[in-house]
Amino acid sequence: MEKVDTIAALAALAQDNRLDVFRLLVKAGPAGLAAGAVAKALKLPPNTLSFHFDRLRQAGLVTVRRESRSMIYAAQFDTMNALIGFLTENCCAGVAEECGPECAAPKSKKTRSKKHEPA
Repeated sequence: MEKVDTIAALAALAQDNRLDVFRLLVKAGPAGLAAGAVAKALKLPPNTLSFHFDRLRQAGLVTVRRESRSMIYAAQFDTMNALIGFLTENCCAGVAEECGPECAAPKSKKTRSKKHEPA
């Protein structure tokens, strides 16, 4: 991923509603969601949502396709992974053994280890 693309993606995600939209689409997976379902889930008016979808699409973070009368939006997982890769490619000078916490999805609160809590 080029630096200019990284900046565009980060700028698109640096807004509450757009970040919520993107996270919802990531959760939905490759099938995506209809614009109406996103609007309902996030309680956003359609005209506001259209603006946010456009910004995310311009940054390469989402795609859109028409299915009958619905517009289906889906996260671009390749772009998301490229962004994460760009941000972490030089982590610890490439020496994985010296890196800090693992780069992985956070554990839910219910499954977090309690080994660091006082007895």
